[in-house]
Amino acid sequence: MATKLGLTILLLSTCSAYCADLRYWIEPCTRAETSCQKSDVQLAEWALQAWQASSDGKLQLAKTDRMTQANIRIHWADSEQGQYGETRPFVTDSMRGAEVYVRPDLRGMGPDILAAGSQDPLFRDTIVYLTCLHEAGHALGLSHTADFADIMYFFGYDKGDVREYFGRYRRKLHDRSDIVKNSGMSIQDRARLIQLLK
Repeated sequence: MATKLGLTILLLSTCSAYCADLRYWIEPCTRAETSCQKSDVQLAEWALQAWQASSDGKLQLAKTDRMTQANIRIHWADSEQGQYGETRPFVTDSMRGAEVYVRPDLRGMGPDILAAGSQDPLFRDTIVYLTCLHEAGHALGLSHTADFADIMYFFGYDKGDVREYFGRYRRKLHDRSDIVKNSGMSIQDRARLIQLLK
């Protein structure tokens, strides 16, 4: 999970003293080259809702059907656009925000990950959901951590076990609806978000 944040994304700098109101847009799953599934849109929404739910009511995220109106724009990346995900800041005359790219195709993640995801649809959903969650964290302004327990953990710090990182979350799921009940965030992830919102 990589990010090219040459500058801190200050989406939350527009916060009032009580709440941040941001809009998001999720690309429909229509481009075959991305290998996305229509249900991936729901995974991205659940990831954004998880951050909102962890904000103590200070973060409000509203969906828009118009990309140009969104502060957070989630795109489905193809095999040429990164290994897991990437977040890039943007600034226009009227708003600042983040372009988030999530790669739902497991073929570029190594044979072990591809085999596990091919045999187990929930493992594949785990990877897409956690990648959306991680990149949405960047979009809100959170940086990487070196703690394997965090959703904002970066594998490059110590070459952590990628399969186990996703596998421990997968083991919490009995079916797809359990994703909503298991945010995937650590206590530290939530604390860092609350700190940003102060």
